[in-house]
Amino acid sequence: MPRAKVSMSGANATVARAAACFREAEGMTGHGAMTGPQRLAAERAFHDRQAADRAVAFRTGRADLVFPDEAFLDHESWVRPAFGHLGDLRGKRALDYGCGHGMAAVVMARAGAAVTAFDVSPGYVVEARQRAAANGVLVECLVADGERLPFAGESFDVVWGNAILHHLDLRRAAPELARVLRPGGVAVFCEPWGGNPLLAFARRRLPYPGKDRTPDETPLTRHDLGPLREHFPSLKLEGHQFVGMVGRLWRNRVICRLGERLDARLLRRFPWLQDWCRYVVITVRKPAV
Repeated sequence: MPRAKVSMSGANATVARAAACFREAEGMTGHGAMTGPQRLAAERAFHDRQAADRAVAFRTGRADLVFPDEAFLDHESWVRPAFGHLGDLRGKRALDYGCGHGMAAVVMARAGAAVTAFDVSPGYVVEARQRAAANGVLVECLVADGERLPFAGESFDVVWGNAILHHLDLRRAAPELARVLRPGGVAVFCEPWGGNPLLAFARRRLPYPGKDRTPDETPLTRHDLGPLREHFPSLKLEGHQFVGMVGRLWRNRVICRLGERLDARLLRRFPWLQDWCRYVVITVRKPAV
């Protein structure tokens, strides 16, 4: 299969800007109590460890870099509808914002977009690059900080992010997102939500699959979205998994499907229940000139 590579012009300048952005992060404060450099280092180390564990699974044949679109789009109930908000991707310039394992980048590339993917973790950037190569698509992959994006203004038509905004200081990330989006461009983010006090207790106190998280991350709340609304007044919020979150405890497909059906009815009839959901989909659009 062809190797994934940096395919956009000006790649060297992009890398140089990325390095400068990391240097300029010195002294910044983050989403939680850590200083900017401490938080950045902790985030990078945590996700590099995850990527290292995953790399062992790929080398030993316990996991495969090759995957069908459905494996990503249907791995959680909110992903496919959220992806639909990006619209037709053919010929678009797309950014996978905090790409992690790079599956979203591959799906966008398969749909016809010219894709750039970045992450704070060098380990995950390596995996994203390898995954793109294994699936036969071109993706530009680089290490960068979501609060200091190393891209020229109005570079992207669409932006996708999954479980990334709650790691960031949105006072710094929101203006950067607005800067790199083209007029009329759309950004979609799937994020853990902190509006349900019972769920907040469970997140703090109860064991459950996939609970690992960085020391500084907390689910988003409506208050946290203030800086994002300043730049994107038309921000839309959709709650997912109100009843459906129960299925996560048992990983039972039947329970999950039943929960999804109930959620579709309940959230349509009682929109205020979105604040009690496990995840939200945030959609923002930059006004067209």
